Parts: sequence; structure tokens; C-alpha cells
Amino acid sequence: MATKACLIVSLWISCLLATSHATTFSSLQRTIVLTASPQAGQVLKAGEDNITLTWSLNTTFPSGTDSTYKDVTVELCYAPISQKDRGWRKTVDELAKDKTCQHNIVKKPYTSSNITFTWTVRKDVPGATYFVRAYALDSAGKKVAFGQTTDAHKTTNLFEVEAVTGRHVSLDIASVCFSAFSIFSLFGFFFMDKRK
Repeated sequence: MATKACLIVSLWISCLLATSHATTFSSLQRTIVLTASPQAGQVLKAGEDNITLTWSLNTTFPSGTDSTYKDVTVELCYAPISQKDRGWRKTVDELAKDKTCQHNIVKKPYTSSNITFTWTVRKDVPGATYFVRAYALDSAGKKVAFGQTTDAHKTTNLFEVEAVTGRHVSLDIASVCFSAFSIFSLFGFFFMDKRK
């Protein structure tokens, strides 16, 4: 009986320790300088417009700060205004549970010099207000540092994406033509039926 109790306590402690070592956003240093081409308030069309991104190491940090960096992943993130009343976009400090950045842009090997990448906004990106964030990853794939195009409160340098609606002028014209045809057909059959 004592052995089972010790085993349960041991498992509980190991679970507690595992969750206490989870990476939190607040524990990361902002060591990456990241810029994006959209101007504040600019509206980009999904599937058409491009974002040019540039990132590098912030040179104000001491030499060796980036010694554990292996890769950089860049993500499109929801601004607070597009997270309001949307739990599936909620910001959580524990990165494993955070839903702020749901759209991956690119993952590249890390280098401290400037890297430039141009990304076409995918058609499946929903209409919302966004910013861009980059994470430095260590050899285990753990997020160890970040950089973003906005301030700490996520209120500056935000841009919008206009989602693909699926409607085109040709589709609108076709629907009007078929609607008119159906109305004429209805009256035509009605008058033919009355004549008989």
C-alpha cells in the first residue's frame, strides 16, 4: 500500500515539474529585430498581396546571446482587436497553449545577419488585423527568443488582411441571369397552363 502511495505521489510530482518547465512568452527575450513591409493600417488581399520580412539579431545584446539558436520560425499573429470574443485566438502566456500566432509563414536556419523573405498571403488566411512575430528555436525546437513587428501591447504597426470571399463579378452576372431566366420560365409556364 505504501508503495502505491509513493508511486502516485512520484507521478504527481513529475507531472507538476513537467508543467512548471513549460516555456512562457514572458520568459523570452526580444533579441530578434523584425520588420515587415505593410504600413500601419494597410489592407492586404489574401491570395494576392505580398509581405516582405527582414530579421536579424538585435546587436545591443552581448555577444553569444544567440549561441543556442538553430532555426527561426516566422508567424502571422492576431492583434488584440481580432482576438476579442474569440477564444480560439486567445493569448496565453504558456506558449504550448497560446493561440495568438496560428499562421506559419516560414522556418529558416538561424543566422545573425539580415535575412529577407517575401511571402504571399495565403488564400486561407481569415480577414482580421495582424502583426508578425519571429521565434528563435534551439536544437530541440524549443522557443528561446522572439521579435515582433509591434510593441509589447500589440497596438502599433498593425495591418489588415481582407479574406477571399469566393465571389467574383462573373459569378454575380451568372446568378442574375439564372434568376431572370427562372422568373421568365415561371411566368411562361403559368401563361401556357392558363391557355390550356
